[in-house]
Amino acid sequence: MRIRTVSAAVATAALFGSVVLATVPAAADTSVPISVDDVIDTVVDGAHQHLYISGDSVISVADHTGKVVTTLTGLSGVSDLQLSPDGSTLYAAVTRADKIVAFDTATLTQTAEYPTGNGTAPRRIALTEGRIWFGYGDQWESGLGEVDLTADPATVTLDLAGDHDFASTPMLYADPANPDTLVALDGGISSGPIVVYDVSSGTPVIRVTANEGGFYRDGALTPDGQSIVVAGPGNRAVTEYRLSDLQEVREYPVKDEPETVSVAPDGTVAATALDTENTGDTYVFPGGATDPASVRNLSDAWMPWGGHSTAWSADGTKLFVLTGSSGYMQFHTVAEPRKYVTKLTANAPATATRAKTLTVKGTLAAGLTPPAGTLLNVVRTDMLSPSGKSLGTRALGANGAFSFTDAPPAGGTVRYTVTYAGDAAHTPASASDTVAVSRATPALTLTNNGKVYGYGKKVVFTAHLGTTYSNRTVEIRADPYGADKPKKMLKTGKVDSHGNLSATVTMSRDTAVTAVFKGDSRYGARTVKSSAYAHVKIASSLSKYYRTGKIGSTRYAYFHKKTDAVLTTTMTYYKGRKERLDLQVYSKGKWYTTDSEYFSLGTSGKCIVNLGNPGTSGVRARVRAAYIDPSSGDNVNTTTYGAWSYFYFTN
Repeated sequence: MRIRTVSAAVATAALFGSVVLATVPAAADTSVPISVDDVIDTVVDGAHQHLYISGDSVISVADHTGKVVTTLTGLSGVSDLQLSPDGSTLYAAVTRADKIVAFDTATLTQTAEYPTGNGTAPRRIALTEGRIWFGYGDQWESGLGEVDLTADPATVTLDLAGDHDFASTPMLYADPANPDTLVALDGGISSGPIVVYDVSSGTPVIRVTANEGGFYRDGALTPDGQSIVVAGPGNRAVTEYRLSDLQEVREYPVKDEPETVSVAPDGTVAATALDTENTGDTYVFPGGATDPASVRNLSDAWMPWGGHSTAWSADGTKLFVLTGSSGYMQFHTVAEPRKYVTKLTANAPATATRAKTLTVKGTLAAGLTPPAGTLLNVVRTDMLSPSGKSLGTRALGANGAFSFTDAPPAGGTVRYTVTYAGDAAHTPASASDTVAVSRATPALTLTNNGKVYGYGKKVVFTAHLGTTYSNRTVEIRADPYGADKPKKMLKTGKVDSHGNLSATVTMSRDTAVTAVFKGDSRYGARTVKSSAYAHVKIASSLSKYYRTGKIGSTRYAYFHKKTDAVLTTTMTYYKGRKERLDLQVYSKGKWYTTDSEYFSLGTSGKCIVNLGNPGTSGVRARVRAAYIDPSSGDNVNTTTYGAWSYFYFTN
């Protein structure tokens, strides 16, 4: 089934509507998934805003948004569809059930069925007044049959092909505008002709036949019923033939193998092509065959073949196209199919100097390029105009090219957006490109880099910002070492009259402090960092000594020679941290290290270690705890040595 002619009043309304639509913003094309597995034929029911889509054993009933509202099932091998001239009945050829069925389009219930004979396998149907013509059979067993609806009951007649022996099931076309004519395409063989029958008597009589290359993929009658537009064969153009003598009237060129064709009520031809190179699959010829096609690329894959998957809306204002394959079908609505799709490009230099002239170039392309002098709108977006500043219009030059100059007042990323508003024949388009415009580098410093502080020291970090244009705000952020502490914003604000901004950090661990200037329209962003380091807190004490006393100027803890010395240490805790104990013994006027060993801290930071005893008197020793970065298990603090604890063993 193909879209049939409508009344002159409706056709005029459709044309008038297209003029009105040109005065408002262009409607957007849409593409949505549709829950159909295959497409054999597509018919549009304008009265009920339905599309009937046949595939395998189901007729899917979709609305104009592509939503399947219901399905008509149990139709084994349903293929061709036809809508009665008054739109009240949908006819379907049910190939594997050897019958043609009828549905009421208002209720979507089956109202009749017409068995065509065992093994006939009807595939193609067409309607003339009171008759359903059907193509049946397979290969050289194919034929032309008729269901006479004027008889009661309806009668079926086979073998009506006349003097032509069909090599494949004939593809049939008829139109109320030319009620005595039936057209058959013998599409399954290279020598298959187009056959035009006179059916005025009720019995088909061949009026004219001509071999136009065979292997026809699809066809559609013109609204006056006097010509047929054929897709195929092979890589030929979509071609229109006059039915009176089958002489070629005109060609509608497509780049690749044509697959489907559909003709709108006003005669506008639409076609799809296989599109093996993914350059454009849907062609509309708004100016007829003499003007270029408006080409859209609706699918990245090859277009489906073997089914009629393209249809105009009943009023001819929209084009419906189904693409994809089983499980991945898409329903496309081309909202303004007669408009040429425009593509706009804009190319700016990658880099530029602020306040110096740069040039932006581009092209506006379409199947039918808008004329020189067509105006394009230009907008510059930058730090001074984040919402965009209009630079006025620029005129399109020859061959769709344009260029303009500008001296950007702001540095940073500058975007130029060029917009074409569209017109009655062209869709709108927009394109943009960015330029990295240079900015001066501001002076920015931060104090205390590399300095080491005692645990808990409150340290003031001061950022100093040099000359800038409009932005005097600086952020100071702290990033304490260790995964357990998040980054922290210390202060953000404007620097003082000397260019300074300060923030305080309590140094409980090593900390990276950064000062951030985010830039302005003339000076670039800059970040500087100071890494400052913090000691841990260490406290140690000996126990089990019996007294203290001085040896020289140093105070010792005195232990009996067989009493173990016990050292208790408290150190700033961090998960997995260990302390190192260094043990030294005094001999002949010098201290000698006898042991250095790591011990894990408890969660409180405390560690108690039994140092043992020498068993002899006269031994002088000392011990200290230390945090060694990173040997103590982490790098959160800087290396810190605790004070020595001195002890002496006596009798």
